[in-house]
Amino acid sequence: MRRAWLIAGRLLLGGVFVYAALTKLTQHWTLFAFSINSYGLLPEWALKPVAVGLPWLELLLGLLLVVGVGLRYAAAAASALLLVFFGVMVRAYLQGLEIDCGCFGLGEPLSAKTLVRDGALLGVSLAVTIAVFFSEARRKRQLETNSLANPQGTG
Repeated sequence: MRRAWLIAGRLLLGGVFVYAALTKLTQHWTLFAFSINSYGLLPEWALKPVAVGLPWLELLLGLLLVVGVGLRYAAAAASALLLVFFGVMVRAYLQGLEIDCGCFGLGEPLSAKTLVRDGALLGVSLAVTIAVFFSEARRKRQLETNSLANPQGTG
């Protein structure tokens, strides 16, 4: 049952990352740069590299999560990225900025609803990250136990 939850969580998380990336990649980078700039955190010289590169990072992380390759790294990176996103969004919301979220391209204003959604997504991501690390540790312990019980590999 635990494995089913892990698979469902990583598929959900990966799907959201892929969708978010594709909505940004199908628009001109300047539209996403406009959303990033509205948060008022990055210098102007950093807008283009972030607006061009971030959707590709989201796509890569999403695909890794969906396929199940490099899960420890992908889940940890997704959690770190979502933590930054969530922190930036909370800051902007508390400052009363009336800006576009930038989560899925243009068109969605930053609101309590987007904070709840992104907070829930961060929770899923952290749960997936923790589950992946625990399942890896459990698998290593089982391998060590098996190799101690059967040191020569004779059945």
